[in-house]
Amino acid sequence: MKAIADTRRVFMKKGACSNTVFYLMNREFGHNKLPEESASDPLAGGLNATGHQCGMLWGASMAAGAESFRRFGQSGRATAMAIKVTQHIMKSFIARTRSADCLYIIGCDLTTKTGMRKLMVKTILGGFIYSKCFNLAKRWAPEAFETALEGLSTESADVPVNAFSCASETVIKMGASTEQATMVAGFAGGMGLSGNACGALAAAIWYNTLEWCKKNPGKFAYANPVANELLQKFKETTGGEMLCEKICGRRFNTIEEHTEFIKEGGCSKLIGSLSVNSNK
Repeated sequence: MKAIADTRRVFMKKGACSNTVFYLMNREFGHNKLPEESASDPLAGGLNATGHQCGMLWGASMAAGAESFRRFGQSGRATAMAIKVTQHIMKSFIARTRSADCLYIIGCDLTTKTGMRKLMVKTILGGFIYSKCFNLAKRWAPEAFETALEGLSTESADVPVNAFSCASETVIKMGASTEQATMVAGFAGGMGLSGNACGALAAAIWYNTLEWCKKNPGKFAYANPVANELLQKFKETTGGEMLCEKICGRRFNTIEEHTEFIKEGGCSKLIGSLSVNSNK
């Protein structure tokens, strides 16, 4: 694992945990997706600094989705495999950290001024955020890659061939390619059907940021304005709720359940709202 062996240097250069893990896993798979990787910056901090799923999970899921597309092509099976492998990736991560959420891991609520001050103090006193997150990335990135590789290499006959993902449907409406849609497929149902923070929101933020990056080459995309605008728009639509299971009123037990929910119009209003591209 030549690329992953240099995790700390890559993290220092990229600046966002989501981008770092996405980049590292892509290189281990033997591919380069620099624009897509840079656009994952706002997923750090638990999805636009909201403290939900750690950015490393979003990045790892996207790398697995990209590889699923390469292996299974433009198919529902590629979508299903991306979701399935994301479930395994989340299980691996939670076994190490005891939570999927950034807030739990770093102990600072980045949505409040108090939380930001707490983070700054910890960082100034001991390089807290860098040492903690760097060390986690260094330990977990190899495991994430091996988990994704194993999951994608196992028999795929047991997954549905016509799977849908709310995240994929969102970016397709925004103009994404099938490959890009498969990259975010694992975000379905709050990432791997976990019911956590909305995967369609994360996908929309990523795709909008990808377009923003094209217009702002070389700029760090973490706090780009279109991502912040989309997050506020989302909260207005959901009454401030971020969790998939509360927005949908349920958690999905299988890929088939989620597929039927989307095919029958579930979350169609929210997906429609998110897919109105704010990056003009």
